[in-house]
Amino acid sequence: MNYRKGSHVAGKTSKKKYVRTIAAIIMLLAVGIGCWWWIKMGKMNSNNVLYPDPRISLSPIEKIPSNQLRTPDLIVLGARQEVARNTMYDGSYQVLSYPKGDVPLGWGACTDVVIRALRNAGIDLQELIHQDMTKSFSAYPQQWGTRAPDSNIDHRRVPNQMCFLKRHGQTLSTMVAGHLDQWHWGDIVYWRFPNGLEHCGIVSDRKTEEGIPLVIENSSKAQEADLLQYWEIIGHFRYPPD
Repeated sequence: MNYRKGSHVAGKTSKKKYVRTIAAIIMLLAVGIGCWWWIKMGKMNSNNVLYPDPRISLSPIEKIPSNQLRTPDLIVLGARQEVARNTMYDGSYQVLSYPKGDVPLGWGACTDVVIRALRNAGIDLQELIHQDMTKSFSAYPQQWGTRAPDSNIDHRRVPNQMCFLKRHGQTLSTMVAGHLDQWHWGDIVYWRFPNGLEHCGIVSDRKTEEGIPLVIENSSKAQEADLLQYWEIIGHFRYPPD
């Protein structure tokens, strides 16, 4: 009787060890698959668009000596800093200093990509838009119920950026096919999402194999990807104008 009971306990212990071993193997496989998937998704956005890998080769701008960089070059490099920071989307109202006020680094809306990109080239949209709205408030969209300019948020709104660029920038084609000669790096592009919301980004110096420029934007996290034609293009500007 004692022998049989001991055998039962030993068999039970052996079975537990077997189950634990299998569980450990499954867990290791799950971790391995998870790491592989994380790495893969790290190179792709939510629309399965492959990210450029900066380790493969330098972009055209990155080959230019720093003392020879022009305004469009600096704009792109400023936008690319948002990708390097892994800036997450946050379009909430923030009280900012003026001029050159900014939301906390690592956070920002799509418009903050444009603002920070231009600031890298010495252009402060916060000040420019605020000054223009102070002079011509009625020329700007009146859809937020405000009665006077607000330097905390005006420059962070897509319609206000577009209004300023229509007034003071160079308006270019919103068509891509047959008009690639008009799409230069450092240009600012605006889209409309299927749900009606508006979005913006910076045209990159990197291109697809077909010659379509990538864009740097932040719809959830700052990224540089083949998205120029993914949404409806509603605006294409160059600032300062040529």
